[in-house]
Amino acid sequence: MLIMFAVIKTGGKQYIVTPGQKLKIEKIDGEPGRAVIFDYILLIADGDTAEIGAPRLKDARVQATIRGQFRTKKIVVFRYHPKTRLRKKRGHRQFMTEVEIDTIVAK
Repeated sequence: MLIMFAVIKTGGKQYIVTPGQKLKIEKIDGEPGRAVIFDYILLIADGDTAEIGAPRLKDARVQATIRGQFRTKKIVVFRYHPKTRLRKKRGHRQFMTEVEIDTIVAK
């Protein structure tokens, strides 16, 4: 069985994606159900053949559908300096988007 996959870059990170895969990425604007196109494709592989961009493929794209917007679990950021009474406690919840990969198109 030949599996087609691509390496995309979004939100400063790189992801290996296949059609039908659900993926949690950094927040992108859009409502659930809306289609989104990733055009910064680094690599597309289909069985024995692979196209590698330098640094990206110009005519390739990955189409996905937004499934939802959410925030991650809270993390605590605590800064402590001994002997100086410096203690700072902050929390952070990152905004994320869940997308489902529909198609990978290489022209």
